[in-house]
Amino acid sequence: MTELTTYRNARAYGFCPGCSHRLVLEALDRVLIRLQWDPADIVIVTDIGCVGLSDQYFVTSGFHGLHGRSLTYATGIKLARPDLHVINLIGDGGCGIGCAHLVSAARRNIGVTTIVFNNLNFGMTGGEHSVTTPTDQKTATTPWGNTEVPLDIAQTVAVNGATYVWRGTAFDPGLDEQLEIALTHDGFALLDVWELCVAYYAAANRVGPKELRAMIDRSGFASGVIKKADRVEGSTALRAVWQGLVGEPVHLANPLETTYSHSLDCPRAIVIAGAAGARVRTAGHVISTAATLSGLWTTQRDDYPVTVRSGHSMSYVLVSPEPIHFTGISQADVLFVLSEDSWGKTAAVSGLMREDQWVFVVPELVDRLTTKAQVRVLRLNALKGIAAAGRSLAVVAAGIVVLGFLSPESLIAAAGQLNPEYAQANQAAVRKAFAVTDVLFEA
Repeated sequence: MTELTTYRNARAYGFCPGCSHRLVLEALDRVLIRLQWDPADIVIVTDIGCVGLSDQYFVTSGFHGLHGRSLTYATGIKLARPDLHVINLIGDGGCGIGCAHLVSAARRNIGVTTIVFNNLNFGMTGGEHSVTTPTDQKTATTPWGNTEVPLDIAQTVAVNGATYVWRGTAFDPGLDEQLEIALTHDGFALLDVWELCVAYYAAANRVGPKELRAMIDRSGFASGVIKKADRVEGSTALRAVWQGLVGEPVHLANPLETTYSHSLDCPRAIVIAGAAGARVRTAGHVISTAATLSGLWTTQRDDYPVTVRSGHSMSYVLVSPEPIHFTGISQADVLFVLSEDSWGKTAAVSGLMREDQWVFVVPELVDRLTTKAQVRVLRLNALKGIAAAGRSLAVVAAGIVVLGFLSPESLIAAAGQLNPEYAQANQAAVRKAFAVTDVLFEA
């Protein structure tokens, strides 16, 4: 590569006269000239705000995104291409909006150099106060003086895992040196650079370069090098873990092998509706597992309220002899209505069913059904000896066997695939249900 004398392009800055942003960008250009990195290996990532204009002024690659999200883009780029030099230019506004991303990047020690252009207000949108506006300072939205405590960006990332952190001002004579250290640091490095927004903040608070340094001290914030530590860089740490897993399955650590047969010639949609805590999802899981053990394709989707242990519980299971390309269930082939709690979710479903489809329902709800499907009423007294927690599974397993979809053996085996603490009891419940199938359902 021919030696570069600038990494700036010919485009003129669009900042206000006297804006400190140009001082930091010129320092960045000087350091890049010293480092002589290939511009193709550099990505400058920005988001919204005055600093968001910055990527267009360099001959490097650039990425511009949503406000507060630049660190997520920078993280993704570094994870995908750890060989690149990723520089995140962000304002104090972006740090406030994306504070969780800031903390997460520090925790991961992702190898991104973050330069915070901290001018203590939202300079692009009219000078509103930001998370770093010092207490008592005036802005467009705090003309009486800010009553909030400012966010200490530098200490926030320092205590959360960043391995190089510095705070100073855009007028600091050591800025170039700090930029070079941060850019060549192998880990998450952040420079909290306090600046002057001459259009709004500096004008409202009569602040100049000297006062800016004094404000850092009055805020009780440390300055200079705040953190310097050694820790494995984030993308390197991940690749060390991934290296031994290449070619290995991620989710199917214990794949289910086809052991049993089935009689299905087309897809079947099974809806199980009951009460929260009644092991409805367990029943759906057993049906799905049995179908998989029988060589079928299967999906399961569960529905329950945020309260989890009260109200309805639903399990939607789709089984098919062919690959499933659409996992939604628009109409049930088999519907189990096991509780009043789920009636509101199943009344409309049963009303759409055809004569060749089936509904299994508890006695107290049978008179409320309006359906063309074949109805079988549960004789609950046949379930004596089965614990209440296992009744949903017992009923569903028995109903599936009655319809001939799956073999009893596959369902018993599937029940044994559950948590070992419950597997034996679940298998016992399924076997008991099979023993009373002839009296469990009434036409």
